[in-house]
Amino acid sequence: MKEIICGRKLVKFFGEGSEKRKVLDEVDISVAKGEFLSVMGPSGSGKSTLLYTLSGMDAIDGGTVSFCGRDLAACREEELADLRRTRMGFVFQQPALLKNLNLLDNIIFPSLRSHGRNGAEAEEKAKALMGRTGILPLARRSITQTSGGQLQRAGICRALMGDPEIIFADEPTGALNSSAAEEIMDIFSEINAQGTAVMLITHDPKIAARAGRILFLADGRTAGELRFPEASAKVSDTAKATNTTKASAKVSVAAKASSDADKLRFQDRIDCILEKMRVLGI
Repeated sequence: MKEIICGRKLVKFFGEGSEKRKVLDEVDISVAKGEFLSVMGPSGSGKSTLLYTLSGMDAIDGGTVSFCGRDLAACREEELADLRRTRMGFVFQQPALLKNLNLLDNIIFPSLRSHGRNGAEAEEKAKALMGRTGILPLARRSITQTSGGQLQRAGICRALMGDPEIIFADEPTGALNSSAAEEIMDIFSEINAQGTAVMLITHDPKIAARAGRILFLADGRTAGELRFPEASAKVSDTAKATNTTKASAKVSVAAKASSDADKLRFQDRIDCILEKMRVLGI
């Protein structure tokens, strides 16, 4: 599968003099087209630094980073900024929306300059994304009148305005309750299913288990990885397509069995992650 992002022997230092320390220690990583990758590790392991270096937001001190075969070290800052605006999307733990703008305008505002749309085009695109993420009725609402989960959905809409090839998400559910976190992860799964690659930083095994591959970091180094098969298709919608009571009952039973099996497989993923973390000592 074609790589979107590829990092080789990545090295990054923080601090100066006696306080200088290596945050990334020759890390190799790649993200393929349409892949969903989670990166896990303890605090200080280099997870967020890895995201920033791969996206060109932070310069590396050693190694190489390429985006669709393009060496980021050879790009001027203006070129890097253009790549981030037009081909990458970013979602952070806090969406950092502007208090003087409503949700719709917060989503539109960055794209007016970045993607060359006029106001009408940007609004149409933003409303379509808000409908897709379930917050269109809140379009004119102030961010002070909106829940954390709804604000994060707006942040995702903003990240998708340029139809990016990859979404970088740094602890996007870290400030949310479990219900809101699950809803946000449903959106990421949908985005990924439609072909957009996702690289997600998290410390939560339940969040990481949504990915097809998990990379573990420890002390700035790659400690191991897990790969999971595709999630099985759900058949709950099939029940709506039948007209007979008897058939509906059969499909409903099948749907519940499938749902229960999916939950079991998902719990197996979580257990596998926890066991891998125990073995790695992280």
